Amino acid sequence: MTGTDLLRRALPLLRQAGIDDPMRDARRLLAHALDIAPGRLTLVLPDPVPADAEARFADAIAARAARQPVSQIVGQRQFFGRNFRVTSDVLDPRPETEVLVQTALSAPFGRVLDLGTGSGCILLSLLAERPAATGLGVDISQAALHVARDNARALDLLDRAAFQVGDWAAGLSGPFDLIVCNPPYIDAAEYATLAPEPRLWEPRGALTPGPDGLAPYRVVLGQVPGLLSPGGRVVFETGAGQSADVAALAREAGFGPVQVLCDLDGRGRVVAATFG
Repeated sequence: MTGTDLLRRALPLLRQAGIDDPMRDARRLLAHALDIAPGRLTLVLPDPVPADAEARFADAIAARAARQPVSQIVGQRQFFGRNFRVTSDVLDPRPETEVLVQTALSAPFGRVLDLGTGSGCILLSLLAERPAATGLGVDISQAALHVARDNARALDLLDRAAFQVGDWAAGLSGPFDLIVCNPPYIDAAEYATLAPEPRLWEPRGALTPGPDGLAPYRVVLGQVPGLLSPGGRVVFETGAGQSADVAALAREAGFGPVQVLCDLDGRGRVVAATFG
């Protein structure tokens, strides 16, 4: 059976499962099964597919039909120009989170703290862009930290990135020039309406803190002033409609100036605040 035949057979299965772009996903999964770059797939579609690759593709299509994210099936996601290992223990890095990274890079820093580091994509992207910087990633999940360390090793950043289990910034010692945080911000009611991919396959605790989507911001803003160096910054990602509230919380905590930055859709996505 050729690659074209396999794609033709897979498309109805993905359509029935409610996949938005079944051809895109089927092509990405076929390239993964063949262990080739996605850009080369068109060249080999007329060729017979080896039996082992055909079996891998069938398994991948079954997983996608169960609404497992493509990134988890192939084991990686590109973020800020680099590939990061992804599992069901961490959030799938989103393009909008790159706004947080860009904002963090807009001013110098030497030591950075990433609260709720997950896959490590934020911390490691910052360190890769700033070769003299060092950083600490904290997460309550030991399984997530295992993924983050693997990503640091793959990017040759283990000498500048440390990781530890923690409950936000409790018990940490500074100073840090920069603190970044992409907390769970989806309230419980909205969480119940999410698409199956995040709701069934990503860690619930990394998506929702419960009834109050602003709760993590209150906790972190109460902890970090004593950890920042003079003029240090905290940079948060926020959910839809939350940026003004988070900015107000930052001002109440003694931060200023406070900026709200928008994503590519023009929605307030990132809150950046300076302390001292």
